[in-house]
Amino acid sequence: MGDDSRPVGPGQGRTGERPARWAEVRLGHRGPARSLRRLVLPDHWSLLLGEIALYSFVILLVTGVYLSFYFHPSSNPVVYDGGYPPLRGRTVSEAFDSTLHLSFDVRGGLLIRQAHHWAALVFVAALFTHVLRVFFTGAFRKPRELNWVLGFLLLVLAMFGGLTGYDLPDDLLSGTGLRVVHGTLLSVPVVGTYLSFLLFGGEFPGDDLIARFNTLHTLVVPGLMAALFVVYAVLAVRHRPAQFPGPGRTEDNVVGLPPRVYAVKAVGFFFLVSGVIFLMAAVAQINPVWEYGPFRPDQVSAGSQPDWYMGVADGLLRVMPGWEPDLWGHTLALDTFLPLLFGALLFLALGVYPFVEAWATGDDREHHLLDRPRNRPVRTGLGVAWLSVYAVALTGAANDLIALRLHVSVNAVTWAVRIGLFVVPVLAYAVTVRLALGLQRRDREKVLHGRETGVVKRLPHGEYVEVHEPLDRARLHTLTAHEQYRPLPAASVTGRTRRLRAGLSRALHGPGAQVPKPTEDEYERISGGHGS
Repeated sequence: MGDDSRPVGPGQGRTGERPARWAEVRLGHRGPARSLRRLVLPDHWSLLLGEIALYSFVILLVTGVYLSFYFHPSSNPVVYDGGYPPLRGRTVSEAFDSTLHLSFDVRGGLLIRQAHHWAALVFVAALFTHVLRVFFTGAFRKPRELNWVLGFLLLVLAMFGGLTGYDLPDDLLSGTGLRVVHGTLLSVPVVGTYLSFLLFGGEFPGDDLIARFNTLHTLVVPGLMAALFVVYAVLAVRHRPAQFPGPGRTEDNVVGLPPRVYAVKAVGFFFLVSGVIFLMAAVAQINPVWEYGPFRPDQVSAGSQPDWYMGVADGLLRVMPGWEPDLWGHTLALDTFLPLLFGALLFLALGVYPFVEAWATGDDREHHLLDRPRNRPVRTGLGVAWLSVYAVALTGAANDLIALRLHVSVNAVTWAVRIGLFVVPVLAYAVTVRLALGLQRRDREKVLHGRETGVVKRLPHGEYVEVHEPLDRARLHTLTAHEQYRPLPAASVTGRTRRLRAGLSRALHGPGAQVPKPTEDEYERISGGHGS
């Protein structure tokens, strides 16, 4: 393992030099102006995921400003007399009335409203896949730990912003979701009641919730996300852009496009993303609140489903057994609190993994070349296992609809999800690791024996063999440029913490976690037979 940190002399830990050096590396060595002059941007399709997130966020801001001109965030009752005849004469809230007015009476209002909702879904999906790309390629390694934290916080804020916006129209579907939020807050031991009263402004449903959620949704959350985007962009400029390995690409250079060319492509891509989102808004209906009707505390919307990114929380709630034990005269709503705790730990595990890996490997060098996921089987397997938990929980959020469409018992679907939450991640991890190791072995064979040509040749003694063609230097570089870590030696560590660190290091990069790359001697010895 390499270590670019200087030895700590006497008293340096007390003077704060080590934290200062840590911050200096993560914040970048160069000034923004100099970084912009020398900036070269890699050209790879996976980088478009972050751009999609940024462009959909811009669309969210623009459409959100338009919607704020017509939306009234108030729970005050009014009699509806708008352009939707089935609800005329009904007593509704001002929020629901303004939503219907925007949808039926404002020219282009429904298009903007649906574009806003679709942009939110695309925004979270793009952020989600972008975070996973950073995870699977190891782009979170030094010096980009702060970039990872910022991206992760953006994802959490985007999900929370979607939740607050989803509940603003005050229809029966959003009201059902608010019941879930209310019950989840009440399940928190000791402080649950205080949290509920703080959010709702009194007993559920309260009179201040819509106004408070509107403030969070239109001011607090967008402001925080905009600030995180700016800091993320500044750090991305100050650091050398990470790139995939390839010919001519090293830890000390960047192969890509100059800023002017990249800017032209980015403008075109922005209009493409905008066009797709508005096309979706024009042809695909989403969240028709007039069909659900206004929210009433004594009613629940049947078949209610949250937006996809909150489905994991709803699924965990649906499949959790009804555990409500009594301890010391108090009832613990574990059937609601444990899913909340599990969901929080699920995302926390994703957020802290990069720091656990850095601690386990002891690698303190700067990395500007990305990993191919197959070359880090354990990390890739853990990521796929995390995704499988998310997918199984998301399936549980639709247990009633699955049972209805497939004509099976809802209890059977629920039990299948319960079992799947424990079985599927283990299987996903094992299969992913085996696939990654198999791909490594295939790469090793390609390097040593070349590419299969499909030409069959008969040898003098009668044996038939397939002729192999040696790989070009560019392909050889791609297959062999990655670094293979050596696990920390167990014999040299003492103490429980150090043994844990050595064990994690062996699990990540031990003999069973990677296939050795071909050596130069092996390649020279075997490559002489290529094409024979």
